[in-house]
Amino acid sequence: MHSLSSLLLITLLFTIVIAVPTPARQQRKGRSFKVNRVKRANYVPSGRVAMQKAYAKYGWTVPQDLTVSNAASGNSSGGGSGNGESGEVSASPEQNDAEFLSPVTIGGQTLMMDFDTGSSDLWVFNTELSSADTSTHTSFNPSKSSTFKQLQGASFAISYGDGSGASGNVGTDTVNIGGATVTTQAVELATTVSQTFVQDANSDGLVGLAFSKLNTVQPNQQKTFFDNVQASLEQPVFTADLKHGTAGSYDFGTIDSSKFTGEITYVPIDNSQGFWQFDSTRFAVGSQAINAAGGAAIADTGTSLMLVDEAVATAYWAAVPSSQLSQEQGGYIFPCSSTLPDFHVGFGATYTATISGSLLNFAQVDGATCFGGLQSNSGQDLQIYGDVMFKSQFVVFDGGHNQLGFAPHA
Repeated sequence: MHSLSSLLLITLLFTIVIAVPTPARQQRKGRSFKVNRVKRANYVPSGRVAMQKAYAKYGWTVPQDLTVSNAASGNSSGGGSGNGESGEVSASPEQNDAEFLSPVTIGGQTLMMDFDTGSSDLWVFNTELSSADTSTHTSFNPSKSSTFKQLQGASFAISYGDGSGASGNVGTDTVNIGGATVTTQAVELATTVSQTFVQDANSDGLVGLAFSKLNTVQPNQQKTFFDNVQASLEQPVFTADLKHGTAGSYDFGTIDSSKFTGEITYVPIDNSQGFWQFDSTRFAVGSQAINAAGGAAIADTGTSLMLVDEAVATAYWAAVPSSQLSQEQGGYIFPCSSTLPDFHVGFGATYTATISGSLLNFAQVDGATCFGGLQSNSGQDLQIYGDVMFKSQFVVFDGGHNQLGFAPHA
């Protein structure tokens, strides 16, 4: 009888439990946002400047012993808020797609900023700088933002290998990128900035989209915009669709299948150093494989060129008649009349990207000579895959699964 009573009690409790309605699972809203890219005015591309900026960014020493030589000879003697958000922000190409600027709204004020997957600070030109430093920039004015709050005692300092950099104070504000919003995003207000940035009259600051461990705010490191907004996105991703010479975009929270062909191939990343870093060890020029080790590579929208293993660069330009390694220009140059071969590069174990030869003509040096978009990393441990690579590939930055996805542009 006791057993029967116990059984009836258990049955009654079970009935009550299943009768209580469970909370409905909140459905994420698949919203999509787009902001048109804007072409930077009066931009003149320079291969030498692009090389210097890339080396400086990673603290590399620019080789001093480069002289003009024929590469074909093989002798290189020197010469968030909301649920299920997705946001899309577009950027306009400049000449040679050297950089992409995109509108970012901070505290209701819109600035044109560089999106940089190779760094992790969001810093801006602002009214704390002198008028001389801001005369050619749109400056953020924290006093005109009702949502700006100073982070007491916080500071940031970014420095590069060439001595350039920016430093200053830190606050939080509402940041909207293409409709995806973070209400308490760390915004770094430069109080000192090097002339390198001052002279870049088109850019009003930088949005770092690498991992937060690279953020320079002290004493408490701050999260990037993507790390803050990621949990509220429809998918924990952003994508870069940066085509050559046409409008491209960054999508947050969604993968637009109309922007690529075939299937996306994903490769694992190593983010231990804060970068979107992956293995890249297979290379070919046209149909000819290159015997070079390669190694780790970084997907970096903040760098213009592709900087590859030294042996890879040497092998590629050896296939281009009359190409030279120029000390004056700081990299490989070639006759503009040349038809450059395609460059094939492996990402991870299975995916091979094809970089059309036409995309490897980065800039004109003079009437007859051009600067290559593929250059040497001068024996550094990392290869840097910048805008030249992005021109050929639709790229998915998948923070939820620590991977990168690649597919040819549609």
